[in-house]
Amino acid sequence: MRPAPHLAAAAGLAGALAFLAVAPTLASRPEVARPTPPRPPRVLLDTSYTTPKGRTIAVRAGGDFQGALEAARPGDVITLEAGAVFRGTFTLPKKAGDDWIVVRSSAPDASLPPPGTRITPAFAPAMATLVTPNPAQVVQTAPGARRYRFIGIEFTVAPNVRTIRQIVAFGGLQSTLTDTPSDLVLDRCYVHGQPQGNVFRGVLLNSASSAVVDSHISEIHVAGHDSQAILGYNGPGPFKIVNNYLEAAGENIMFGGGEPRIPGLVPSDIEIRRNHLFKPLRWRRGEPDFVGIQWTVKNLLELKNAQRVLIEGNVLENAWAESQGGAALVLTPRNSGTAPWTVVQDVLFRNNLVRNAEGAFGGQSINYGRDSQPIRRLAIVNNLGLAISRTFFTMAIPGVPLEDFIVDHNTAVPTRQFSYDIDGVGPPAFVRFQFTNNMTGFGVYGVKFPRTTATTVEWFPHALIAGNVLIRLGEVDGRHIKRPVGPWELRSDMFTVFPDAESVGLQPDGRLTADSPLRGTGTDRRDIGVNFAELQRALWTADLRGWR
Repeated sequence: MRPAPHLAAAAGLAGALAFLAVAPTLASRPEVARPTPPRPPRVLLDTSYTTPKGRTIAVRAGGDFQGALEAARPGDVITLEAGAVFRGTFTLPKKAGDDWIVVRSSAPDASLPPPGTRITPAFAPAMATLVTPNPAQVVQTAPGARRYRFIGIEFTVAPNVRTIRQIVAFGGLQSTLTDTPSDLVLDRCYVHGQPQGNVFRGVLLNSASSAVVDSHISEIHVAGHDSQAILGYNGPGPFKIVNNYLEAAGENIMFGGGEPRIPGLVPSDIEIRRNHLFKPLRWRRGEPDFVGIQWTVKNLLELKNAQRVLIEGNVLENAWAESQGGAALVLTPRNSGTAPWTVVQDVLFRNNLVRNAEGAFGGQSINYGRDSQPIRRLAIVNNLGLAISRTFFTMAIPGVPLEDFIVDHNTAVPTRQFSYDIDGVGPPAFVRFQFTNNMTGFGVYGVKFPRTTATTVEWFPHALIAGNVLIRLGEVDGRHIKRPVGPWELRSDMFTVFPDAESVGLQPDGRLTADSPLRGTGTDRRDIGVNFAELQRALWTADLRGWR
């Protein structure tokens, strides 16, 4: 196999992903404008490993790691003594040549999990540790550095350091693509802050052709500011984030949010699969094991400048209303006024499990008050939300409609406030909109909609809204179910309202009983809600704990 990463051919990608199937009803109804599905990533990074053929440079405890980096040639392996600690800020130099330089623990392969298996902190004794003793990152890249892979390395910050911007920095504030580092991989690595320290981010991905795979990133948190396990805003991609545990208080993963220094740059071709995005409840005030520090807690995954993004097979767990709404996924193009090209487009969120979150999905169609490009070509397909404490779906439409939006075959229970929350200043809200085959709890209000005289057709011209189910689950947080907010018509051709979970055969894990009346009744003749077989294949394994 080729050294990783290798760019997969785009020609085979569409078929391999089976990217999106639109309900056949769209083609048969002339009044419906068929949405354009999201465009898939043009390339996927192949991070399979091939042993380099160069020298092995062994660096023992107390040795000169930076010297080894300077001396290494493409094709060499640098082994850092397992159990040893190397202190400092280490810079990856730019080298001539196309072979990889591998930096790895000296421990034998059998001491680490095999490729494709996520590492945990339990493997730390088999790792070498890189520690920054000051607020500077422990690893950074020289301009144009490329082709470095880390295997079985622990990256952390000394306990006495109170605040650090990032632990690993792949790229930074470069202003040209020539200076942008590329072909960088963290493979089965352990990146973490200290329990009491302010760490703005674990890994900065301001680079090209970079990946974080099978790794563990934790204790990323700041009081008073955002923090991210992985952040990218000044690198073009492609990016691969696969099979990691990612723990951060602000946003566990975010693309955008900072102004790109490279004109016209949009992080692109992003693969986010089979990760566990998690916020520990010890960060939440009122919990029995609350740590006593109020970190700034926001959302689990946020895109502010990104395109051609595949998000599949992830578990997104624990997001509560603190400094923001606590949504699992937030899509909102944002910049501070110097990047009007900022956009969020071509995003597929498919086969994910959202558990214990304030909201499952939310966003805004454009950067309100600043120039940006509007959101377009999104699909939210076959996702399961369990213990959704407020709303399945909320979207702000400040005067610019969202174009080409597909929401199909999702299940979210119980949703305790609204099922759907649309906040707009005037129609249309969505252009070429498909909203089909979704099953959610009714909540208190069911649907929240702007209080205007505009009709549903005016808000959603040529839309397909059909086959959706709302389930009344009795009292919600002590409040009786009330009528919908706004002029929304709960038309029977768009929504069917059921009185309780038993009437539809809804089980605590979101599955339907064999005799459920929702079996085979979707617009595509499939069951309403999630296809669990597809979901489970994408997740590999996950504990589908219930919501009751």
